[in-house]
Amino acid sequence: MGEESSRKRKGEHKGREDGQSAQSQEPPTMNLQKQAKLPPLPSPQPGVGLISGICMIVGTIIGSGIFVSPKSVLANVGAVGPCLTIWAACGILATLGALCFAELGTMITKSGGEYPYLMEAFGPIPAFLFSWTSLLVTKPSSFAIICLSFAEYASAPFYPGCDPPQVVIKCLAAAAIVIITIVNSLSVKLGSYLQNFLTAAKMIIVTIIIVSGIVLLAQGKTENFNDSFKDSKISVSSISLAFYNGLWAYDGWNQLNYITEELKNPYRNLPLSIIIGIPLVTVCYVLINISYFTVMTSTELLQSQAVAVTFGDRVLYPASWIVPLFVAFSTIGSANGTCFTAGRLVYVAGREGHMLKLLSYISIKRLTPAPAIIFYGAIAIIYIIPGDINTLINYFSFAVWIFYGLTVLALIVMRFTRKELKRPIRIPIIIPVIVTLVSIVLVLAPIISAPELAYLYCVLFILSGLIVYVLFVHFKFNWPQKISKPITMHLQMLLEVVPAEEVTE
Repeated sequence: MGEESSRKRKGEHKGREDGQSAQSQEPPTMNLQKQAKLPPLPSPQPGVGLISGICMIVGTIIGSGIFVSPKSVLANVGAVGPCLTIWAACGILATLGALCFAELGTMITKSGGEYPYLMEAFGPIPAFLFSWTSLLVTKPSSFAIICLSFAEYASAPFYPGCDPPQVVIKCLAAAAIVIITIVNSLSVKLGSYLQNFLTAAKMIIVTIIIVSGIVLLAQGKTENFNDSFKDSKISVSSISLAFYNGLWAYDGWNQLNYITEELKNPYRNLPLSIIIGIPLVTVCYVLINISYFTVMTSTELLQSQAVAVTFGDRVLYPASWIVPLFVAFSTIGSANGTCFTAGRLVYVAGREGHMLKLLSYISIKRLTPAPAIIFYGAIAIIYIIPGDINTLINYFSFAVWIFYGLTVLALIVMRFTRKELKRPIRIPIIIPVIVTLVSIVLVLAPIISAPELAYLYCVLFILSGLIVYVLFVHFKFNWPQKISKPITMHLQMLLEVVPAEEVTE
């Protein structure tokens, strides 16, 4: 008995040694999970309801665009009537595009916006090119544009009579990016609550402008609407460029598709958020432009440095400071919505092996894709350093409409190639056909009417993603993994992040 118990104790001791040895050989991910005493982590949790979804759309769309684009739209068409028509038409196009995305989002319920749809329809190469372009061009440049607009409006009251120094604007924009990145890395709910608050704040300034315009119209301030189509410049190129600037103000209509996995009941809430949110924005935009024209002629609006500030000075003179303050709230809310959704694209691309694996990891404590959001914010700060708003808008608009058109084309293709997929929402085929044709015109129009090298550079950058795909995704060379592995391990421990478990279908 003594010998047998001795053998058992030796066996237990040896088992403990073997267990310790095996544990020491486990990857740092497993050790980190065991130290935290957590089960395998799920993907980001559903926490966005219908009200938050509507606020996400309204809050992301209404940002800097309505305070910047009216001047550019009017400059291209030359008269009040065509200008208001373009704003309404842009809203219709955004709604049609969002309905196409609603069918895609309820048919393929994966986060990441266009990425999973392109993957299903055309395979990994177009999907990779989209994630490559979005990661390094469209999403960071959009984030940078909005934060630069915020910085200009926020700093303007401190420099009356002159433009704020560029150093002040860029430092303030960088600070905004850092704060928004931290908030969205800490908590999904915190980012969502902040979005709801900022959306409420921006709706206050939108309401003030609209109500002021209605009051002025009731008082008879309609002289600027007489002969509203006189002296208009109507041509294919001018209308296309006006659409370009108007659609920049509507950009964000597809943002909910980036967080489909985090929507409560996406089959119901995704289309409802779109149907309620975008028409609401369209009505607001048309009424805001009407309000601008009640106090400014076309010439005065074109000469204004900041349309909303000019409106506030003429209508709300004793309290004109309200306008730049609430415009700053509006732009920072739009930036928050953009950051909240764009980090999910990086997360999904990393999960598919198309980006650094670390970017698909989830925070142990916060259950947010923190590495993806932090990386995205860092790239946006790099864009702020040399860039100005107009150049960034050109890069953004050209690149983004290439992939909008390709994604809607994917919907048409999958109607014939993936008939087995369940479609809780099925829109008439004419809608994606119209959106695809319009996107082709929007991509080609600026090249034909105002060719610039910036568009060529953008195309070359997109195509350079093919080289990256072949070398690092298709052939999977070992030497980049040898370099990235220790970096990933240390960043994992620093940020306390681990891979999300595979979602079982």
